[in-house]
Amino acid sequence: MAIQPVIKNMAPEKRERLAFTIVGVLAVLAVLWGINVYYLPEQRLERAKAGKAQRALLKELRNGDLIFQSSLSGQSKAIQLATRSKYSHCGLVFQADSGRREWYVLEAVQPVKWTSLADWIARGEDGHYVVKRPETEPPLDDQTLAEVRLAGEQFVGKDYDLYFDWSDERIYCSELIWKAYHQATGLELGKLQELREFDLSEPAVAEKLKERYGKKIPLDEVVISPASIFESPLLVTVATR
Repeated sequence: MAIQPVIKNMAPEKRERLAFTIVGVLAVLAVLWGINVYYLPEQRLERAKAGKAQRALLKELRNGDLIFQSSLSGQSKAIQLATRSKYSHCGLVFQADSGRREWYVLEAVQPVKWTSLADWIARGEDGHYVVKRPETEPPLDDQTLAEVRLAGEQFVGKDYDLYFDWSDERIYCSELIWKAYHQATGLELGKLQELREFDLSEPAVAEKLKERYGKKIPLDEVVISPASIFESPLLVTVATR
């Protein structure tokens, strides 16, 4: 059926509505075309850069590496202020058992779990991360790093520890790393501190402490912070973005 005769035989008001519809569709298509021309190339470039950085990272990674980021969680700012550090979250990096090249991060969130490396990086502020590695003499062998993994995996499924208690009932991110390495190797990655040693004067920190503990803040509680592990002299930086 020819379109022109059909349109010609339409009532005037129907032809007008059809014209408005066609104009609207063309306007939407023009906007989409403009987005593709002016914006999508930039986004594709950013994705390409991120992909290139992650491919370069994969060449550097080894099992047992530690990865740090600035988390976007609700408590991240308080942790950064209290520890005077940019980094508020960390995890352990291991390759998938399947023999494929996928890498995962063992992390203490809610609950403790494995997260794909790409997803873990994407969750951080601006996709920034730093990867560190224990520097020992002799270097840690594959068997020892497998024991680190097993020591960390014992916590999978446990709840995240909002109260930063030193027991194994609940676990927070830096505690997971410290205990996994200490149990498997005897290394102490970072200095254990008491809660009172952190800067608790910042309003954001004081608010979180009140939210968690009320008026009974356990100032003598043993804590290991992401910042303390990050600054450990036993670690060397192997990658960053």
